[in-house]
Amino acid sequence: MDFAWTDEQQAFRKEVLRFAREELKEDMIENDHNEKFSWDGWKKCAQFGIQGLPIPVEYGGGGADTLTTVCALEALGYGCHDNGLMFSINAHMWSSEIPIWSFGTEAQKRKYLPKLVSGEFVGVHAMTEPMSGSDAYSMLSRAQKKGDRYIINGSKTFITNAQNADMVIVFANLDPAKGAAGVSAFIVDKGTPGFSVSRKLHKMGLRTSPMAELSFQDCEVPVENLLGKEGGGSAIFTASMEWERICILASHLGAMQRLLETCVKYARERKQFGQAIGKFSAIANKIADMDVRLETGRLLLYKAAWLKSQGRHPLREASIAKLYVAEACVQSCLDAIQLHGGYGYMTEYQLERELRDAVSGTIYSGTSEIQRVIIAGLLGV
Repeated sequence: MDFAWTDEQQAFRKEVLRFAREELKEDMIENDHNEKFSWDGWKKCAQFGIQGLPIPVEYGGGGADTLTTVCALEALGYGCHDNGLMFSINAHMWSSEIPIWSFGTEAQKRKYLPKLVSGEFVGVHAMTEPMSGSDAYSMLSRAQKKGDRYIINGSKTFITNAQNADMVIVFANLDPAKGAAGVSAFIVDKGTPGFSVSRKLHKMGLRTSPMAELSFQDCEVPVENLLGKEGGGSAIFTASMEWERICILASHLGAMQRLLETCVKYARERKQFGQAIGKFSAIANKIADMDVRLETGRLLLYKAAWLKSQGRHPLREASIAKLYVAEACVQSCLDAIQLHGGYGYMTEYQLERELRDAVSGTIYSGTSEIQRVIIAGLLGV
């Protein structure tokens, strides 16, 4: 395995960094406080080609392999301080674009992918329910086939981008007696009778990424809106999570790099007891640990991405990378705050927001506890 970037990838990485630094520099203190989603940033990223990175050129995408996609998203996470925008873009890509590309009919691909890639459409994935989080397939949402229609009833919660949704991939059970094997996925368009955004949700972090609950009440969709096959929901969800767990944490690596550089600069400039605080082992050790976590996280994530690029299904490696990078990012944020002392606790320095944003990584796309269950299960435990 060779994780050295090619000349082409290096050039692309530099261009992504330039784009992020020059075009994605809104006031994050104000946006975070007001829970403001950056439509300007969303549109600029789409025009640059971010939302379409892994999607084939024939549908308007960039046709990038997984490793190149991770390379770009890491650079984007480094150059852009809006972690909420990064999260919204990732959620859009992995939970709406990938399922349609991987499981959709040609008609579905032609209808949705170009608009999702261009940023004209915002795609949403609706799996989690008030009573089913980690136990995702114990959902209460139901679908019933009547002639050439499916009737969907249920509610979903913690849905990223819900308020901005143009289309939703909703999971509902056609045959509860079959458990997970009875779950199917359906495409529901904005404006479909019976489909509504029911309640806005307010979060500790990622406040610039909108989230809400969705409601489906006798929501009728045509049979051609079935995604994949009946009972194929679990395969769609698993494939989506494999992509998501590999790629969504790439922006965390970029943020960790940014944090490390911020701390190194501060440790050199901040003087206490007659010398730079970086000369004290307590500070130097934190910086060293931040660097070790960053490099370890990169190796784990790059390996999972490389395996995916080779046509493999790295479920174990994706879970290991997701678990490690998510928890490492939280610890690096804590170290950065501690290193900056009282200043680190202040909103002005924006480190406390980095921590609030990072904590979510241990919860979404399967909690850290679930990742450990998956890893242990694949080892036969």
